[in-house]
Amino acid sequence: MILWLWLCWSFSTSAAQPDSELMARYLEEELMADYSIMEQVARRVPRQARLLQRLETRPRMSEFSVKSTIISRYAFTTVSCTMVNSGSEEREGVFEMQIPAAAFISNFTVFIGNKTYYGEVTGKEKKHSSDDKAKQKKPLNPTDGKENGYETFKASVFIPRKMQAKFLLHYEELLQRRLGKYEYIVSVRPQQLVGRLRVEVNILEKSGIVSLEVPPLRNSKQKGNGKVEGDVSPPPSTTVGHTKTLAKVTFNPTVVEQTRIAQNGILGDFIIRYDVNRELSVGDIQILNGYFVHYFAPTDLPPLPKNVIFVLDSSASMVGTKLKQTKEALFTILQDLRPEDHFNIIGFSNRIKVWQQDRLVPVTPNNIRDAKKYIHNMSPTGGTNINGALQTGAKLLNDYIAQNDIDARSVSLIIFLTDGRPTVGETQSSKILSNTKDAIREKFCLFTIGIGNDVDHKLLERMALENCGMTRHFQEDEDAASHLKGFYDEIGTPLLSDIRVDYSEDNVEQVTQNFFPNYFNGSEIIIAGKLINHTSESLHVEVTASNSKKYILLKTDVAIDLPSTNDIRGIPGLEDGKGDKNYIERAWSYLTIKELLNSRLKSDDNQEKDSLMEKAKSLALAYNFVTPFTVLKMREAGLHSEPPQEEFIHSSTDGIGEKLQSLQGHKAPPGIRRQQDKQRIRISKTSADGDPHFVIDFPSSKFSVCFNIDGEPGDILRLVSDHKESGVTVNGQLIGAPAPPNGHKKHRTYFSTITILNNKPERSYLEITPRRIILDDGERLLLSCDRNAVVRSSSLEVSISANSNITVTIRDTISFVILIHRYKKPAPYQRNHLGFYISNSKGLSSDSHGLLGQFLNHEVKLLQESLNTSHQQVGQNQTEALKTNPTNTLKVKGRLVPVVWKQRKIYNGQQEVNCWFAKNNADKLIDGSYKDYLASHPFDTGTSFGTINSL
Repeated sequence: MILWLWLCWSFSTSAAQPDSELMARYLEEELMADYSIMEQVARRVPRQARLLQRLETRPRMSEFSVKSTIISRYAFTTVSCTMVNSGSEEREGVFEMQIPAAAFISNFTVFIGNKTYYGEVTGKEKKHSSDDKAKQKKPLNPTDGKENGYETFKASVFIPRKMQAKFLLHYEELLQRRLGKYEYIVSVRPQQLVGRLRVEVNILEKSGIVSLEVPPLRNSKQKGNGKVEGDVSPPPSTTVGHTKTLAKVTFNPTVVEQTRIAQNGILGDFIIRYDVNRELSVGDIQILNGYFVHYFAPTDLPPLPKNVIFVLDSSASMVGTKLKQTKEALFTILQDLRPEDHFNIIGFSNRIKVWQQDRLVPVTPNNIRDAKKYIHNMSPTGGTNINGALQTGAKLLNDYIAQNDIDARSVSLIIFLTDGRPTVGETQSSKILSNTKDAIREKFCLFTIGIGNDVDHKLLERMALENCGMTRHFQEDEDAASHLKGFYDEIGTPLLSDIRVDYSEDNVEQVTQNFFPNYFNGSEIIIAGKLINHTSESLHVEVTASNSKKYILLKTDVAIDLPSTNDIRGIPGLEDGKGDKNYIERAWSYLTIKELLNSRLKSDDNQEKDSLMEKAKSLALAYNFVTPFTVLKMREAGLHSEPPQEEFIHSSTDGIGEKLQSLQGHKAPPGIRRQQDKQRIRISKTSADGDPHFVIDFPSSKFSVCFNIDGEPGDILRLVSDHKESGVTVNGQLIGAPAPPNGHKKHRTYFSTITILNNKPERSYLEITPRRIILDDGERLLLSCDRNAVVRSSSLEVSISANSNITVTIRDTISFVILIHRYKKPAPYQRNHLGFYISNSKGLSSDSHGLLGQFLNHEVKLLQESLNTSHQQVGQNQTEALKTNPTNTLKVKGRLVPVVWKQRKIYNGQQEVNCWFAKNNADKLIDGSYKDYLASHPFDTGTSFGTINSL
């Protein structure tokens, strides 16, 4: 028996089948019952089609099923296909399946009768130089490329008469997040109607599944669009069910339903889109069996400003639909630019035409209008000078960055679009790559777009890869306008720059890429590695990044022993997987191989390329992955399978494992992590905590004073007021709770929110609750109190110790510490609340006021009062002797305040404070009365009684 197996990495679209052949395939399902291949399917057979049934010469497909398990974005897919030869002689059966270009085939098995053929991954032998030369001389066939992120796996076998063959194909992929969604796609193109057709997808996401959707089937011309117009309902016979962390989606159309979709059996792409719960923190870190994977995709961040140059091909080959759709897309993209962005446009053919010479212009209505006019007037003519266009764009952007006072953390980039190959100027690819890299000099990123079949995919991809960008390719007959807009949407909103992720060095090894020049809204950063310290109980993680005017440092410790959290054994729907149980290890191997492939593609050193190839090959063999350096051989039957001849890294692997260069902008200061660890802010006793209990410490007098404020729920107390001088105001809002049994109070009150306002040198505010922090300095940033983090700007630093405290430092001279009080099982009279402590008040002026602020620069004297006698000032060494005297008095700004000796607990009860207690809501101790310190709203910055100002 002869069996052939090959891989086709092409955009191979099957030719349309004649109606007679389609009908014959439909009718031949009736014969399958004779060979016990499938269950009886009731259907009506038109009389005129019975003759066509006899004309069918190909084996029929009795079953086509796909079962996928997605665990934490890592997808295991198994495709099963059964073909029946009902004829009287041997027939060839062809199994064909489109798979994502980013996926790795991990196994292939063929069953024919009682024989089984297993796939075995082996290393590919290095080709001789003569073979390489022959390969270089061979002209590139456009159809040898990929189909917009897909490749076609094809297997052919001869099936004996009256027998069946079953194909099992396994492949794995790590889903990429784009535009805020993960997208899993299954190609349902059996090319004939199938009696049993089923797709089943099981999803497990421990962090929680949100926004699960199943759009209509997508045909090849819509592929890559990412948007569905008109009907958005799932395909017929689709069922969707999910809990918080588990989802199951099935697609099981009958033959009649398949006919309504497509009579030729090419149904299209079955798509599932979803996202997971996330927050601005160090991210989702999962650990299992000595490996970890780290997903980082923060939300609620303000966008960074952009400096962008659009370089557009206007050569003669762009005539017609391609140029028209490019113009339509640019009109929409220009409208989406933000006021803080700057831009320019370059059109190129054999000539280079710059819209605005020697500058980038701000986004204004007039500039957008003029830019649209310029694009509208572009006409296709001449050849394609790719090198000249990129050199002009790079020089323009470099000069703009060097000569202008641009925003320090703005993101600079070039978006380059072409439909052809270089025909004018420098045409050698290696020279164009070298020139482009030298011109950009790691100052910004280059994003490339290819349209049609004449594009040099490898050139565009390597240009993007070497210059920290991404590439996309769209077919000529597709909707280029929506594709271009979709790609721009992916990169049009940068949120962070210079992201670096560090792990404790003695705990990890073989970590994949951990520095990224930028993070775009809706995407995700993924890092994986191996654990080496098996005695450690936790993994320390730190993420540093820049966001507009702020540096961000996020920290956490993740427990290493998490078998119950990440082990999937026993979860319904996931029982069949074997490799699935080591999904984190396989995700690490997948990322590492992708990184090695990309590094080899970028390298110009032959020795380095060989070393990278051997590493990738060794890892691929260990995990049974088919890669450009491994082949799939079938045991016993001599089956042979190879990946594409070109070592071509496809667009769907963008951002995986690339070693990217620094993007324009300031980096976090070196040593920021060490500095934060060394800082230990000393908390003074001066505070407002608990019910609330106020404590003012007078170090020079060596005693403390305390008082209570019995406010009403909803009251907003002005704690510190120095708006006119230092620009700082602190307000605290009260929340109510029932009083404890047998207590003397009618209710309790606690601080539910602390608002810190600052207007020097720029206006900003912090709104702190026990769960989250809002930082707004013109750009809003949301932080969780559940994770360690540090955010630093020019005049403000916020440091979060998870579930413990928040330290706010203003201009390095004012520091406040807010303690977090949270209860797992609160009593009826307890509420989650905050405590406010003043750590450093040097930057507050002598005129500062508020319930606490008025005492920061004033001394209080302690007097001894005897009945019918005059007051006598007490020295410091007499304080201890007065503790038992109930008639002691404080002298505050000429006022006499009776006090008693008390003990107070602060710092979550960890420390006791001896203090002189003033009764009756601090009557006579504070200026005015308690009600004079009520603010009208959390942002009230009034500095004198009865005066209301707002930040």
